[in-house]
Formats: sequence, structure tokens, C-alpha cells
Amino acid sequence: MDFLSKELVYQKSSQQLTAFLYEAGIQQLQAAIACIEDQQWAEANQKLQKVNDIIERLGAGLNYEAGTIANQLDTLYNYMANQVVTGNLKKDVQLLQEVLTIMEQLSSAWTEAMNMEVKTGQRERFKQTNAYEKNVRVIQQGE
Repeated sequence: MDFLSKELVYQKSSQQLTAFLYEAGIQQLQAAIACIEDQQWAEANQKLQKVNDIIERLGAGLNYEAGTIANQLDTLYNYMANQVVTGNLKKDVQLLQEVLTIMEQLSSAWTEAMNMEVKTGQRERFKQTNAYEKNVRVIQQGE
């Protein structure tokens, strides 16, 4: 997992931090699965505890005013956390692989939504700039 300083974390938007959490969760799950396959139980346990911490942070960041999607994500995060605990207790790679797949899909969808938001935001700024320039030109021509 990449190290982020506190200063760098504070410079990130909540959307970027969510994307980072998904990425970190994916990395920790992949590493935990590899540890289980290598029978490194203690290290797998530590990584899976980090995964559950990440899932808890994702859940804590939900905006319930956003509608039903927040409730659905909360349910999904709870399911994932339970699967991680069960997978950790049983050292069941298949359960953990399921959580990994879900997290990868969520991460991909989140990144796509962020990219769409950036493009939309750029388009809106362009429209605002054009509107401003039109007003400036009108004023200049009227003088």
C-alpha cells in the first residue's frame, strides 16, 4: 500500500479518498489471499483486519441523504465485512475472492463516475467561461 502523508490526505477530495480506500482494500485482499495460499496465517490475518477497517471507513463515509444507493452500499459493505471475517476464520480463499471481485467492481464504477464528473465539470466551466466572454464582448462592442 502506498504511504500517504496527512498533508496529502487533506488535499484529496472525499471522492478521491474513497477511490484510494477501494484501491487499498483491493491490494490488501490480494496480499491476504496470497498469504493464505502460502500458509502465512498471521500475516493473512493482519491484512484481512486492515480490509475490514477499510470497509468500515467506506461505510462511515456514506451520505445517506443521497438516496437508496447509500443504503444499498451499506448492506453490501456489511456483507463484504462478514465474508472477510468468515474467510479469515476458515482461511477460505473463495470467500475472499468474492469480496475482491465486488470491491474491484465498486472501484471501477467509482472511478468511472469520478471521471464522468470531471468531464461534466470541465464542460460546465467551459460553458460559464463562454457565457462570460460573450457578456464581456457585448459590453465592449456597446461602448
